[in-house]
Parts: sequence; structure tokens; C-alpha cells
Amino acid sequence: MQGTLTILGSGTSTGVPTLGCQCEVCTSSDPQDQRLRPSVWLSFGGHEVVIDTTPDFRQQALRAGIPALDAVLITHSHADHIMGLDDVRPFNFGRPEPLPVYCNAGTLDDLRRVFRYVFEATYTASAIPRINAQVINAPVSLFGARFEPLPVLHGSLPVLGYRFGNNAYVTDFSTIPEATLKRLRGLDVLILDALRVRPHPTHSNLENSLRLVEQLRPRQAYFTHIAHELPHAATNAKLPAGVALAHDGLRVAIEI
Repeated sequence: MQGTLTILGSGTSTGVPTLGCQCEVCTSSDPQDQRLRPSVWLSFGGHEVVIDTTPDFRQQALRAGIPALDAVLITHSHADHIMGLDDVRPFNFGRPEPLPVYCNAGTLDDLRRVFRYVFEATYTASAIPRINAQVINAPVSLFGARFEPLPVLHGSLPVLGYRFGNNAYVTDFSTIPEATLKRLRGLDVLILDALRVRPHPTHSNLENSLRLVEQLRPRQAYFTHIAHELPHAATNAKLPAGVALAHDGLRVAIEI
């Protein structure tokens, strides 16, 4: 079925502009240099799914016009990917069942710790998110679309990318195992972490992500989780055909 992928945020953990920074990108007047924390929204068949609930999730959902929410997929439990989870509460209003949330086992443990009040049935002080958090370790069907978890490593931390249809979203990685690489070859749309030019111990940099694109040969590749070292227009001008930096608000038609 036809769907739309929207980049809710394309920035790194600090966002861009970065607090206290006066660099060229952080002071840029180009709106595409303004990057909230990394997340995407998938809309298909009358259903709405987001990957990661960043600290900016409320702002992102308002800006993008997300009308409802039917499921959340989480890549990992770092703050820039989960700290907006409480903001799913308004999407609980009017729906009788809890919101399904999918993640790996380590992330679920961290969610239970960080959002303890959500998982404690005795907490009644105020409204809390009603979620059904569960481990995903095999493909699941959500509203007629197949979502496949793709294990990668963020330094030594196990992280999940996700494949949906002939498309995939893989943020926060430094290493992609061979089994996952096989599931990323020849996609229509591939979204990859590309933090900056310089190497980083837990993220893919621009050079490494370009090598992966050459190896995997997607029809279109977008880079995300971008730090303030990469100016949008100047970087895009140097990228090969079929590769571009993502930007907040980018919408891509996909088959899912």
C-alpha cells in the first residue's frame, strides 16, 4: 500500500542549533539547518506509526500535524530517542486499548526504569500514558504492513533499525552486522545515521555512510542524526546522485 514517511527530526542528540554554539550551522538562517532530535512518522492505510519519541516529540507532532497514533517503534533507550514518551498521552484519549510500543529487551528494561510510573498500576496521581510495551525480535504485521527489526550496534549497545516494505530506517549505529546488511540491499528508501565528517566511536560518519550506500545501492538514501558540523546546502551539493541529507519536515512517498 502507499504511504508517506516524514522526517520529524534529523538532528543529533543535542539538536541543531546546539546550546551555547555560535558556529556557521547553529547561526544559519537556512531552516534546513535547524534539526530536532531524530525520529520519523509513517502514515499508511489510515494508520500512524512513529519510530522513537524524542524530547521534541510534542513539538514535532504539532508541526507535522500527526492526527493520531497507532503504534510506536523504539530504536534504543538513549534520552534523545525516548524522553518524549509521556507525550503520547493525548493520543490515548478516545482509544480504548493501550498504545503498542515495540523495542528490544534492553530498551524495555530501561523504559520500565525511566518511566516507572507508567508501568506501576498503583500510580493514580494524574493521567499517564497507557501503553503495551513488548519486545520485538521478529517481524510483526502492523495494520497490514510488515515491520522487521534490524539489529545494529551503537558502539557496544544493541540498537534496532527497522525495515518496512522496501524501505528502512537505521539510526545510531557504528557497526552493521552482515545479516542486517543483507536485509538492507537494494531498497527503495534507506535512511542512515551520518553524524559528521570526522569519525565517531559510536556513530557512522559521512564517509562510512557513503560507503554503505555504494555497497547497498538503494534507489534513494537520506542521512540523519546530523550534527552541527554539516551545513545542509553545502553538504548536499557535494553528495552523489541519489543521496541527500534529510531535513526536518521532509516527506517521502513510499510503498509499505
